[in-house]
Amino acid sequence: MARSGEHYMPRPDGDFSAWANHYYDAVEKWWSVNGFDESELKPLKDALGAWAAAYPAHVAAQQRAEGARQAKDAARAALEKEVRPVTNFVQGYPKTTNADRAEMGITVRDTSPSPAPAPSSRPLALVESGQRLTHQLRLVDESTPTRRARPKGVQRAEVFVALTPPGQPAPANPGDYRYIGSVTRGETTLSFESDKGGMQAHYLSRWVSTSGATGPWSETASATVAA
Repeated sequence: MARSGEHYMPRPDGDFSAWANHYYDAVEKWWSVNGFDESELKPLKDALGAWAAAYPAHVAAQQRAEGARQAKDAARAALEKEVRPVTNFVQGYPKTTNADRAEMGITVRDTSPSPAPAPSSRPLALVESGQRLTHQLRLVDESTPTRRARPKGVQRAEVFVALTPPGQPAPANPGDYRYIGSVTRGETTLSFESDKGGMQAHYLSRWVSTSGATGPWSETASATVAA
């Protein structure tokens, strides 16, 4: 059974145009064979004529618009190509001011960047003491202990040490620790004098941002200095 509605009319305009012309010819023939007054088809014929004029005009306008779009895109690409070297020259010229840049609508350079904030996380110190009078110290961030990378905005770690006889606890006050250097590559080797063999080395460390702000102290890491 045929479905009601207008599903027999093709959706694409090109297909619809071909179908409409064939449809009118077939209907006109049927109308004549059955003896109907052909003047009754005048509204259909006029509508077909209007479509026959409007559809090609629309196709031609689309083609012109596509050509204009391609010409526009090519002109923009050519203009951008000329803009870039001129802008690079202006940006690099020593006398160019930010006011000049703003007037031209190009990137205004930030001459006073915001300082990096103080680090919020702590270093985690891993101490290896396999060799005599030597400790290998590796520092990672407590939030990413399996990675070597420092936290964002951190420039280095400050490392402090306190030595105690065997069996004595690590000092609780950071002021009792001696600064021994900064670590930027994540690890460092520390050497001790022979009279320090057998003592306990206790390490504190903290991150330092690129602006010099210091973060919280790490947990104490301790290891025996092999004699």
